[in-house]
Amino acid sequence: MTVTIRNAVPADAATIAEFQLAMALETEGKQLELEVVGPAVDEVFSNPNRGFYLVGEIAGEVAGSLMVTYEWSDWRNSDLWYIQSVFVREEYRGRGVFKNLYQAVLEQARVQKAGYVRLYVETDNERAQKVYESLGMKRLPYYMYDTKVD
Repeated sequence: MTVTIRNAVPADAATIAEFQLAMALETEGKQLELEVVGPAVDEVFSNPNRGFYLVGEIAGEVAGSLMVTYEWSDWRNSDLWYIQSVFVREEYRGRGVFKNLYQAVLEQARVQKAGYVRLYVETDNERAQKVYESLGMKRLPYYMYDTKVD
């Protein structure tokens, strides 16, 4: 079964939004609203400074996707690329969809001269952590904090 990777196009937005709803529910038990997620996905296509999506297809069906966003590091004098919003349809898991998406990110990062590729994962999502580690990614010694700005 061949996995084909390509840059997502606006016609993929509805599928990507549905993936995000499914991912949030599966990994965090959170019920996201399509009315919020849909326009947020569209924003990435409208504003390339926000990032970009890749999709993995099997037999012409979108089997998975991820988003890449950017951060400038003055410590490293390079961009850090963050893989976010990873989702692979359950029936395609274990078939190399994420592996191929990840390899495509690394290839594009090399071309664009990004210094590092990172991602964050829920602490309880051990299945995903094992996949990331199997691809050579290393756990970093940071905690993530945030605050909502009203």
